Amino acid sequence: MLKLWLECARAYSLPITVLSWLVIFCWSLKHDGSVLNGLIALVGIACAHLAANLFDDYFDYKVLSKDEKFMNSAQKCKCRLITSGVVTHEAYLAEAFVFAGAACLAGGALFFLAGPAVVWLAAIGAVIVLGYSKFSRTGCGELAVAIAYGPLMFEGVYYCMTKTFSFDVLILSAAAVCMAVGVVYTHMLLDYDGDEVSHKKTLCRIIGSKDRALTGLMCIYAAGYVLLGIFAVKIHNYMLFAPYLTLPLVVGLYKSMGIYIKESLDDEASFYFRFYQARNLFTYFSLILGMAVLL
Repeated sequence: MLKLWLECARAYSLPITVLSWLVIFCWSLKHDGSVLNGLIALVGIACAHLAANLFDDYFDYKVLSKDEKFMNSAQKCKCRLITSGVVTHEAYLAEAFVFAGAACLAGGALFFLAGPAVVWLAAIGAVIVLGYSKFSRTGCGELAVAIAYGPLMFEGVYYCMTKTFSFDVLILSAAAVCMAVGVVYTHMLLDYDGDEVSHKKTLCRIIGSKDRALTGLMCIYAAGYVLLGIFAVKIHNYMLFAPYLTLPLVVGLYKSMGIYIKESLDDEASFYFRFYQARNLFTYFSLILGMAVLL
Protein backbone atom coordinates (compact mmCIF):
# COMPACT_ATOMS: atom_id res chain seq x y z
CA MET A 1 0.00 0.00 0.00
CA LEU A 2 2.79 2.46 0.91
CA LYS A 3 4.52 1.75 -2.41
CA LEU A 4 1.30 2.55 -4.28
CA TRP A 5 0.79 5.73 -2.28
CA LEU A 6 4.30 6.90 -3.10
CA GLU A 7 3.77 6.08 -6.77
CA CYS A 8 0.55 8.11 -6.80
CA ALA A 9 2.36 11.02 -5.15
CA ARG A 10 5.16 10.85 -7.74
CA ALA A 11 7.78 10.12 -5.10
CA TYR A 12 10.34 9.80 -7.90
CA SER A 13 10.47 13.61 -7.79
CA LEU A 14 11.45 13.70 -4.10
CA PRO A 15 15.20 13.91 -4.80
CA ILE A 16 14.53 17.47 -5.96
CA THR A 17 13.24 18.34 -2.49
CA VAL A 18 15.87 16.39 -0.56
CA LEU A 19 18.80 17.80 -2.51
CA SER A 20 17.53 21.39 -2.37
CA TRP A 21 17.20 20.94 1.38
CA LEU A 22 20.69 19.44 1.56
CA VAL A 23 22.32 22.57 0.15
CA ILE A 24 20.80 24.92 2.70
CA PHE A 25 21.20 22.31 5.46
CA CYS A 26 24.96 22.25 4.79
CA TRP A 27 25.08 26.05 4.74
CA SER A 28 23.15 26.24 8.02
CA LEU A 29 25.49 23.74 9.67
CA LYS A 30 28.36 26.14 8.99
CA HIS A 31 26.42 28.72 10.98
CA ASP A 32 25.80 26.49 14.02
CA GLY A 33 22.34 25.37 12.93
CA SER A 34 20.30 22.74 14.78
CA VAL A 35 20.53 19.33 13.09
CA LEU A 36 17.26 18.14 14.67
CA ASN A 37 15.32 21.16 13.44
CA GLY A 38 16.79 20.71 9.98
CA LEU A 39 15.68 17.07 9.82
CA ILE A 40 12.16 17.91 11.00
CA ALA A 41 12.00 20.62 8.33
CA LEU A 42 12.96 18.02 5.71
CA VAL A 43 10.05 15.78 6.75
CA GLY A 44 7.61 18.68 6.54
CA ILE A 45 8.90 19.90 3.18
CA ALA A 46 8.87 16.39 1.67
CA CYS A 47 5.28 15.75 2.80
CA ALA A 48 4.18 19.13 1.44
CA HIS A 49 5.82 18.29 -1.90
CA LEU A 50 3.97 14.95 -2.16
CA ALA A 51 0.70 16.62 -1.19
CA ALA A 52 1.20 19.24 -3.93
CA ASN A 53 1.76 16.50 -6.53
CA LEU A 54 -1.45 14.74 -5.51
CA PHE A 55 -3.55 17.90 -5.49
CA ASP A 56 -2.14 18.79 -8.92
CA ASP A 57 -3.07 15.41 -10.44
CA TYR A 58 -6.47 15.44 -8.74
CA PHE A 59 -7.46 18.79 -10.25
CA ASP A 60 -5.82 18.00 -13.60
CA TYR A 61 -7.90 14.85 -13.97
CA LYS A 62 -11.11 16.77 -13.24
CA VAL A 63 -10.37 18.85 -16.33
CA LEU A 64 -8.88 16.13 -18.55
CA SER A 65 -11.68 13.62 -17.95
CA LYS A 66 -14.16 16.03 -19.56
CA ASP A 67 -12.23 16.11 -22.85
CA GLU A 68 -13.11 13.39 -25.35
CA LYS A 69 -9.62 13.56 -26.88
CA PHE A 70 -7.88 12.96 -23.55
CA MET A 71 -7.17 9.22 -23.84
CA ASN A 72 -5.70 9.59 -27.33
CA SER A 73 -3.96 12.93 -27.37
CA ALA A 74 -2.95 13.73 -23.79
CA GLN A 75 0.51 12.78 -22.63
CA LYS A 76 0.21 9.13 -21.67
CA CYS A 77 1.91 9.57 -18.30
CA LYS A 78 -0.52 12.19 -17.03
CA CYS A 79 -2.86 10.85 -14.31
CA ARG A 80 -1.86 7.34 -15.43
CA LEU A 81 -2.89 5.55 -12.22
CA ILE A 82 -6.34 7.12 -12.28
CA THR A 83 -7.03 6.54 -15.97
CA SER A 84 -5.87 2.91 -15.69
CA GLY A 85 -8.24 2.28 -12.78
CA VAL A 86 -5.49 1.38 -10.29
CA VAL A 87 -6.52 4.20 -7.91
CA THR A 88 -9.75 6.16 -7.71
CA HIS A 89 -9.90 9.89 -8.21
CA GLU A 90 -11.24 10.34 -4.67
CA ALA A 91 -8.34 8.33 -3.20
CA TYR A 92 -5.91 10.88 -4.60
CA LEU A 93 -7.63 13.65 -2.69
CA ALA A 94 -7.69 11.65 0.55
CA GLU A 95 -4.00 10.83 0.25
CA ALA A 96 -3.19 14.47 -0.46
CA PHE A 97 -4.78 15.51 2.83
CA VAL A 98 -2.84 12.80 4.71
CA PHE A 99 0.49 14.15 3.46
CA ALA A 100 -0.65 17.73 4.06
CA GLY A 101 -1.57 16.79 7.62
CA ALA A 102 1.87 15.27 8.18
CA ALA A 103 3.46 18.49 6.91
CA CYS A 104 1.35 20.47 9.39
CA LEU A 105 2.54 18.29 12.27
CA ALA A 106 6.16 18.93 11.33
CA GLY A 107 5.42 22.64 11.13
CA GLY A 108 3.81 22.56 14.57
CA ALA A 109 6.91 20.97 16.07
CA LEU A 110 9.14 23.60 14.48
CA PHE A 111 6.92 26.37 15.82
CA PHE A 112 7.83 25.33 19.36
CA LEU A 113 11.48 24.53 18.57
CA ALA A 114 12.40 27.48 16.32
CA GLY A 115 9.96 30.34 16.72
CA PRO A 116 6.79 32.10 15.50
CA ALA A 117 8.09 32.92 12.01
CA VAL A 118 7.43 29.27 11.16
CA VAL A 119 3.71 30.12 11.02
CA TRP A 120 4.21 32.62 8.20
CA LEU A 121 6.57 30.35 6.34
CA ALA A 122 4.08 27.47 6.61
CA ALA A 123 1.21 29.70 5.49
CA ILE A 124 3.04 30.63 2.29
CA GLY A 125 3.85 26.97 1.73
CA ALA A 126 0.21 25.99 2.20
CA VAL A 127 -0.92 28.51 -0.41
CA ILE A 128 1.54 27.03 -2.91
CA VAL A 129 0.61 23.41 -2.11
CA LEU A 130 -3.15 23.95 -2.35
CA GLY A 131 -3.01 26.39 -5.21
CA TYR A 132 -0.28 24.85 -7.39
CA SER A 133 -2.71 23.34 -9.88
CA LYS A 134 -4.40 26.73 -10.27
CA PHE A 135 -1.06 28.51 -10.56
CA SER A 136 0.16 26.12 -13.25
CA ARG A 137 -3.01 26.70 -15.27
CA THR A 138 -2.38 30.42 -15.37
CA GLY A 139 1.30 30.33 -16.28
CA CYS A 140 2.51 30.81 -12.71
CA GLY A 141 3.55 27.23 -11.97
CA GLU A 142 7.26 27.86 -12.44
CA LEU A 143 7.02 31.01 -10.32
CA ALA A 144 5.39 29.02 -7.52
CA VAL A 145 8.18 26.44 -7.71
CA ALA A 146 10.81 29.18 -7.74
CA ILE A 147 9.37 30.66 -4.54
CA ALA A 148 8.90 27.29 -2.84
CA TYR A 149 12.32 25.85 -3.66
CA GLY A 150 14.14 29.16 -3.50
CA PRO A 151 13.63 31.78 -0.79
CA LEU A 152 10.86 29.91 1.05
CA MET A 153 12.81 26.68 1.50
CA PHE A 154 16.26 28.21 1.95
CA GLU A 155 15.27 31.01 4.30
CA GLY A 156 12.78 28.68 6.02
CA VAL A 157 15.27 25.90 6.74
CA TYR A 158 17.93 28.44 7.72
CA TYR A 159 15.50 30.10 10.13
CA CYS A 160 14.41 26.77 11.63
CA MET A 161 18.05 25.79 12.21
CA THR A 162 19.51 29.15 13.30
CA LYS A 163 16.43 31.24 14.26
CA THR A 164 17.61 34.04 11.97
CA PHE A 165 17.29 35.09 8.31
CA SER A 166 20.16 35.93 5.96
CA PHE A 167 20.65 37.98 2.78
CA ASP A 168 23.44 35.62 1.68
CA VAL A 169 20.97 32.73 1.92
CA LEU A 170 18.59 34.65 -0.34
CA ILE A 171 21.27 34.99 -3.03
CA LEU A 172 22.28 31.34 -2.71
CA SER A 173 18.64 30.32 -3.07
CA ALA A 174 18.30 32.32 -6.30
CA ALA A 175 21.21 30.43 -7.86
CA ALA A 176 20.19 26.98 -6.63
CA VAL A 177 16.50 27.29 -7.46
CA CYS A 178 17.19 27.73 -11.18
CA MET A 179 18.20 24.06 -11.26
CA ALA A 180 14.99 22.99 -9.51
CA VAL A 181 12.89 25.12 -11.85
CA GLY A 182 14.78 23.51 -14.73
CA VAL A 183 13.52 20.08 -13.70
CA VAL A 184 9.91 21.25 -13.41
CA TYR A 185 10.15 23.20 -16.66
CA THR A 186 11.54 20.09 -18.42
CA HIS A 187 8.58 18.08 -17.11
CA MET A 188 6.17 20.70 -18.44
CA LEU A 189 7.90 20.78 -21.82
CA LEU A 190 7.61 16.98 -22.00
CA ASP A 191 3.94 17.36 -21.01
CA TYR A 192 3.31 20.10 -23.59
CA ASP A 193 0.68 18.18 -25.60
CA GLY A 194 -1.22 16.97 -22.56
CA ASP A 195 -1.27 20.45 -21.08
CA GLU A 196 -2.53 21.80 -24.39
CA VAL A 197 -5.48 19.37 -24.28
CA SER A 198 -6.28 20.34 -20.68
CA HIS A 199 -5.95 24.07 -21.52
CA LYS A 200 -3.20 24.40 -18.92
CA LYS A 201 -1.25 27.64 -19.45
CA THR A 202 2.21 26.60 -18.41
CA LEU A 203 5.16 28.86 -19.16
CA CYS A 204 6.11 26.53 -22.03
CA ARG A 205 2.71 27.02 -23.67
CA ILE A 206 2.74 30.77 -23.09
CA ILE A 207 6.07 30.95 -24.92
CA GLY A 208 4.17 29.53 -27.86
CA SER A 209 6.17 26.64 -29.31
CA LYS A 210 8.25 23.71 -28.16
CA ASP A 211 11.37 25.00 -29.91
CA ARG A 212 11.18 28.40 -28.22
CA ALA A 213 10.34 26.70 -24.92
CA LEU A 214 13.52 24.62 -25.24
CA THR A 215 15.53 27.82 -25.65
CA GLY A 216 13.80 29.07 -22.50
CA LEU A 217 15.00 26.00 -20.63
CA MET A 218 18.60 26.80 -21.52
CA CYS A 219 18.10 30.40 -20.31
CA ILE A 220 16.93 29.11 -16.93
CA TYR A 221 20.03 26.95 -16.53
CA ALA A 222 22.29 29.78 -17.70
CA ALA A 223 20.82 32.07 -15.05
CA GLY A 224 21.63 29.51 -12.35
CA TYR A 225 25.30 29.29 -13.30
CA VAL A 226 25.66 33.06 -13.63
CA LEU A 227 24.06 33.71 -10.24
CA LEU A 228 26.22 31.06 -8.60
CA GLY A 229 29.33 32.68 -10.03
CA ILE A 230 28.27 36.07 -8.69
CA PHE A 231 27.63 34.55 -5.26
CA ALA A 232 31.02 32.80 -5.24
CA VAL A 233 32.80 36.10 -5.91
CA LYS A 234 30.70 37.93 -3.32
CA ILE A 235 31.59 35.60 -0.44
CA HIS A 236 35.10 34.80 -1.76
CA ASN A 237 34.45 31.05 -1.85
CA TYR A 238 35.74 29.95 -5.24
CA MET A 239 34.97 26.32 -4.51
CA LEU A 240 31.43 27.32 -5.48
CA PHE A 241 32.53 27.22 -9.11
CA ALA A 242 32.81 23.42 -8.80
CA PRO A 243 29.15 22.84 -9.90
CA TYR A 244 30.18 24.24 -13.30
CA LEU A 245 31.45 20.70 -13.91
CA THR A 246 27.82 19.79 -14.68
CA LEU A 247 27.65 22.02 -17.77
CA PRO A 248 28.16 19.06 -20.18
CA LEU A 249 24.97 17.54 -18.74
CA VAL A 250 23.05 20.68 -19.73
CA VAL A 251 24.30 20.25 -23.29
CA GLY A 252 23.27 16.59 -23.25
CA LEU A 253 19.78 17.44 -22.00
CA TYR A 254 19.41 20.12 -24.69
CA LYS A 255 20.27 17.66 -27.47
CA SER A 256 18.02 14.96 -26.02
CA MET A 257 15.06 17.30 -25.67
CA GLY A 258 15.63 18.49 -29.23
CA ILE A 259 15.23 14.90 -30.45
CA TYR A 260 12.10 14.45 -28.34
CA ILE A 261 10.52 17.53 -29.90
CA LYS A 262 11.66 16.92 -33.46
CA GLU A 263 10.51 13.29 -33.56
CA SER A 264 7.27 13.99 -31.62
CA LEU A 265 7.94 11.19 -29.14
CA ASP A 266 5.19 10.54 -26.59
CA ASP A 267 5.91 7.10 -25.14
CA GLU A 268 6.45 6.62 -21.42
CA ALA A 269 10.08 5.47 -21.76
CA SER A 270 11.12 8.56 -23.73
CA PHE A 271 9.28 10.81 -21.28
CA TYR A 272 10.96 9.43 -18.16
CA PHE A 273 14.40 9.11 -19.77
CA ARG A 274 14.52 12.85 -20.38
CA PHE A 275 12.92 13.73 -17.08
CA TYR A 276 15.59 11.67 -15.32
CA GLN A 277 18.27 13.46 -17.35
CA ALA A 278 17.05 16.76 -15.89
CA ARG A 279 16.76 15.25 -12.44
CA ASN A 280 20.28 13.80 -12.60
CA LEU A 281 21.68 17.17 -13.67
CA PHE A 282 19.99 18.72 -10.65
CA THR A 283 21.30 15.89 -8.42
CA TYR A 284 24.95 16.30 -9.37
CA PHE A 285 24.75 20.10 -9.26
CA SER A 286 23.23 20.05 -5.76
CA LEU A 287 25.60 17.44 -4.34
CA ILE A 288 28.63 19.34 -5.59
CA LEU A 289 27.19 22.63 -4.34
CA GLY A 290 26.44 21.12 -0.94
CA MET A 291 30.05 19.97 -0.58
CA ALA A 292 31.34 23.32 -1.83
CA VAL A 293 29.48 25.38 0.78
CA LEU A 294 30.95 23.24 3.54
CA LEU A 295 34.51 23.90 2.39
